[in-house]
Amino acid sequence: MKISKINQIKCTVGCILLLLTMALPAAAQDYDKIAQTGFQFLSVSSDAKASALANAATALPLRAGSLFFNPAGMAEMKNRFDLAFSMNQWIADIRYNTFSAAVSPAKGRYGVFGVSVQSVDYGEIIGTRVAPNLDEGYIETGNFNPDAGCFGLGYARQLSDHFLVGGQIKWARQRLGENLLPTADGDSLTVKNELTPMAFDFGTLYKTGFKSLQFGMSVRNFSKEVKYAQDSFQLPLAFALGIAMDMLDWFADEHEMHSLLFSIDAVHDRSHREQLLMGMDYTFLNTLSLRLGYTLGNDEDNVTLGFGFTSFGIVLDYAYTPFGVFDSVQRVSARFSL
Repeated sequence: MKISKINQIKCTVGCILLLLTMALPAAAQDYDKIAQTGFQFLSVSSDAKASALANAATALPLRAGSLFFNPAGMAEMKNRFDLAFSMNQWIADIRYNTFSAAVSPAKGRYGVFGVSVQSVDYGEIIGTRVAPNLDEGYIETGNFNPDAGCFGLGYARQLSDHFLVGGQIKWARQRLGENLLPTADGDSLTVKNELTPMAFDFGTLYKTGFKSLQFGMSVRNFSKEVKYAQDSFQLPLAFALGIAMDMLDWFADEHEMHSLLFSIDAVHDRSHREQLLMGMDYTFLNTLSLRLGYTLGNDEDNVTLGFGFTSFGIVLDYAYTPFGVFDSVQRVSARFSL
């Protein structure tokens, strides 16, 4: 049975309103529901394409880059092999670097396998500890370089023409230097502040069959509690529901050289209040992409801008995020596919 265009429009608008209904009331609250989490570097995006779209990427197929948002999107990869590198100049001179790769053997018959790597350089920090000196109340213990990273193995598969699933197991690591703890006998004990927890990501992607409309769902950073000294906390668990569609589908059946992709994510994060992420990506002649994103629920980084260039299987992306009192954040990504 053929669905009328009026009903098609109602269906699309209804899906968008559903996401708005989920996120807007929480974003309008007068208070922030914040739980205690650690390993916050796992919540920072470095992919320039996704970042330019305000990270509204749960329903987008980002090939190997899907491992950082929704592993199920990797199953939609048409290429045999995909590599992606990203550099992120974060606030306070913190540097993020990410790498991801995906391979689809036998034309996807056995699914798509992927690997992801994330590293964080916090720079050099002056170490101190409390001391009973009369002036400062502390003494310096020397400079140290805290760092963090994550390594993941992912798998995704297309179960049918409409349904895709994927997951990833990750080993995260964070080293925050050493400190001295007093003991009962008046001595001190050196404690290394280093943790290596395991976490899981999983997600689904559903193609409705109605034009290019598709839904995505993901759960990221699922893990047990970890502990530094006496404080226990969880990793930044996040639930996301997304919708994406090429809006040019409404105006022409054949528009292979152009696209106007619109995506919306509703995100429930353990670390902060709910957010609504919106992104738009216009691609001209399958070569040049112009992107705009907006985040509802953030204090400093609301608007994101970016562009991308594609040629001979190589994709270069750039994203710029004004960050209020923290100046700005710039991200660059490169992707190569075979």
